[in-house]
Amino acid sequence: MSDLHSFNEAINERAGRKLVPSILVGLGLIALIWLSLAFERVIFAGLVSIALILAIQELSRAFTSIGFVNSFRTLAVAVFAISMTTWFAGINGLAVATAASFTLILLLSLRHGTENFIKRASSTALALLYLPFLGGFIILIARPNNGLAAVMTFLVLIGCNDTFGYLVGVLIGKHRFAPNISPKKSVEGLIGSIIATSIGGALAFHYILESDYRYGIATGLMTVFTATCGDLIESAMKRDMSLKDMGTLLPGHGGVLDRIDSAIFSAPAIYIALELVKRFS
Repeated sequence: MSDLHSFNEAINERAGRKLVPSILVGLGLIALIWLSLAFERVIFAGLVSIALILAIQELSRAFTSIGFVNSFRTLAVAVFAISMTTWFAGINGLAVATAASFTLILLLSLRHGTENFIKRASSTALALLYLPFLGGFIILIARPNNGLAAVMTFLVLIGCNDTFGYLVGVLIGKHRFAPNISPKKSVEGLIGSIIATSIGGALAFHYILESDYRYGIATGLMTVFTATCGDLIESAMKRDMSLKDMGTLLPGHGGVLDRIDSAIFSAPAIYIALELVKRFS
């Protein structure tokens, strides 16, 4: 037992996070997502909306800490409106709702005069595009009749990338991948992500989507690229703002944005991949 405890502590020290709480939180989130999709899929859109609102609260606080002015309540209303419009009107609703929300928020900002207008406008644009727009593609993945299978495939891809990249990097990672942006990322972890996500994608496409496993391998490789970009972009934002985590809501993960950064960047690519497979299979 003492050896197991020492091993766990060694992993926690190298990863900078507690392993067991991280795994438990991840499994709990997967169970919640499965239940919502299995019984009433519109609840899933509501869950995504809540996650995006919590993430935009973290982002809003971070922006405020470095002098950018924004209104969390206004952004939260916009996130909910964009998410629900996306669920009921599809990709056209996502595009129109995002554009309308940005325009309306800028008009409302005129009440405060010209002081900090550029900061308010730029932080609003980044927040809307980064979270509800990109995150809206997660909702789009769930809209078709096979939404449960599609979202489970999405989770397999993201989970394989994050989990095996984390574990391989912690256990044998020696060569830093992007030390100036994310010091704990390693080349070994990236290779672990590539292998695991390719295998996971092949299995998910074959057994969950009942499609050609080769599509799964290609989508898995693409997911590693997009998810890694998402991780690095959020890491760059945190380092620029001198933050370790965006929040503390999820034990072992940090904030909500720390948990979904790779997912929101991968969602558009995986949505397109699933649409192409559906059209050409």
